[in-house]
Amino acid sequence: MRRHEFQPGRLLAGLVLTCAGVLYLLDASGELDLAWYAVVPMAVGGLCLAALVGLVTYAVRRDRRDRSSDSDR
Repeated sequence: MRRHEFQPGRLLAGLVLTCAGVLYLLDASGELDLAWYAVVPMAVGGLCLAALVGLVTYAVRRDRRDRSSDSDR
């Protein structure tokens, strides 16, 4: 497998959606009594946080790339 850069926003989005899926699975199996409106805000909030993390990661990497290209000149 080729190496790729670490993307924390995608990791966070995957973890949040996995957690929401596990909660719905526990609710469907009867182990947990969960209202649907409890999971939806958690998933939306987690996806918004993942987007923010992705934007910050992009900005930091772009700034580092710009600094390294300026020092090469």
